[in-house]
Amino acid sequence: MAQYFRVHPSNPEPRLVAQAARILRGGGLVAYPTDSCYAFGCRIGDTGAMQRLRQVRRIDERHHLTLMCRDLSDIAVYAKVDNAQYRLLKRLAPGSFTVILQATRELPRRLLHARRKTIGVRVPQHPLVRALLAQLDEPLLSATAFLPEESEPATDAGFIRERLEHELDLVIDGGSCGTLPTTVVDLTGKDAVLLRRGKGEPSLAGLDA
Repeated sequence: MAQYFRVHPSNPEPRLVAQAARILRGGGLVAYPTDSCYAFGCRIGDTGAMQRLRQVRRIDERHHLTLMCRDLSDIAVYAKVDNAQYRLLKRLAPGSFTVILQATRELPRRLLHARRKTIGVRVPQHPLVRALLAQLDEPLLSATAFLPEESEPATDAGFIRERLEHELDLVIDGGSCGTLPTTVVDLTGKDAVLLRRGKGEPSLAGLDA
C-alpha cells in the first residue's frame, strides 16, 4: 500500500523529502506535485520501476517519458544541446515546459522514444520537486499523472492514492497544482515546433499558440 506524505508546497519539510528520496532509491514509484500538474516518477536507472510507471500510465516505448532535471547542466548530460537550443532553454527553464531533444549515449536506450531516440526534458519550478531532485542528486524519470480512463491529469493526491494505492509506493500531497500539463516543444529539427499547448506560454519559445 502506498505511503502518503503531506508536504508543504513552498517550504517542503527536509525530513519528508529525504524519506521520499530513500523510497525512490529503493526502487519506488512515486506520485508528486509539479508546477504544472501531478506526475509519476522513478529513478532513471531502475528498469523495474520504469516498467511499473509505463504500466500505471498505460503507455509503451513509443510514448515520450520526461527527465526532471535540476538545471541546464543536467540536461546537457542526457540530451544533445547546441548553442541555439541552449539559449532557448535558458528562456524556458525553470518552468512549465517539456522540450524534446536528441538523447546522448549517457541515456539508456530503454528510456528513449523507440523510433526517434529522443527524450523529453524539463527543469521544474516547484520547490518540492527542486528539493527532491537536490536530495536525489540525479534526474527523475517522469510522466504526467493521467489515471486510467481519465481525460485530465489528476489534481488531488488523495484521489491518486485511492485509485493507485497498490501500484504506487508513495503519494506526496503538496496540494492542488492544477490540471494543465506542460507545454511541449520539439527542438530536434531546424526550427522549434509546438507539440502541445499547456501551462507554459508558447511565445517564450518564439511560437504562436
